[in-house]
Amino acid sequence: MKNLIIYFSKFALVTALGHCSISYAQDFSALAQALKEELISVDLTDKKKQVGVYSTKIGFDKPTKLAVLLPGSPSVVRPVVENGVMTGSKLTGNFLIRARRFLVDESVASLIVDCHSDSGDYCESWYQASKQRQEDVDKLIAEVKRRAPSISEVWLVGHSMGTISSSFMPIHNPAGYAGAIHTSAITDPYEKGSYRELGRFDYKKSSIPQFFVHHIDDICRMTTYTSAKSIAERYSVQLITVNGGSGFQGNACQSLSEHGFRGKEKEVMNALTAIIKSGKASQLEIN
Repeated sequence: MKNLIIYFSKFALVTALGHCSISYAQDFSALAQALKEELISVDLTDKKKQVGVYSTKIGFDKPTKLAVLLPGSPSVVRPVVENGVMTGSKLTGNFLIRARRFLVDESVASLIVDCHSDSGDYCESWYQASKQRQEDVDKLIAEVKRRAPSISEVWLVGHSMGTISSSFMPIHNPAGYAGAIHTSAITDPYEKGSYRELGRFDYKKSSIPQFFVHHIDDICRMTTYTSAKSIAERYSVQLITVNGGSGFQGNACQSLSEHGFRGKEKEVMNALTAIIKSGKASQLEIN
């Protein structure tokens, strides 16, 4: 009975945060417009792998910044890359995945991070908060830097459940990253009994620059704007407030709602690129 309760609890979270449940209407390959993409894989054990998708702008193969993208629930990507383009994934609609083409430019590359190959269909929150997660992802980053030695800075970019990883990884490896950006961060970790790892999380424990990016109308019970503003003020983390958008679908916690910056993908990603390039947020309002 206990295992059954745990199963349904996880199912409820995945459904509520709905990042994989909505099929994105646009042709998936079009989301990689102007990108050159490569599936990167490293062995964690004899049977377990860590996989990611490395993206650069076509014609520019010497990026200096790497944005490590940590998608939201269930944080299991299982990407398919064919002929230099990511053509499929379990997380088609996730904000970081569908809008990555607006983030990558001449100097900024991206790395979409999957959960380890033994995770099943759900990347556990305790694992995303663990040192093991940091070590697994860092092995993938090291392989990317081996292939692209021009990269001098690594930035973590989490979305929703993925902000567990972008919050904890800098604590486990303080010297590993130039900064962390938490988009639609988990701000109410005790809602639905979920994501308790971020309960009373102290963002001051991290020595790197950190930023929150949050939609003012995000009313998902686990990621409310009111709580994001309160946490940002408490820990002196800059908050970039997103307004507007269009074409919203699904409930408040799904990827095509305000929670996923629907209709504001380009503007939000352009702001993230600017932060990664400069190390600071010059734009605190996105309208």
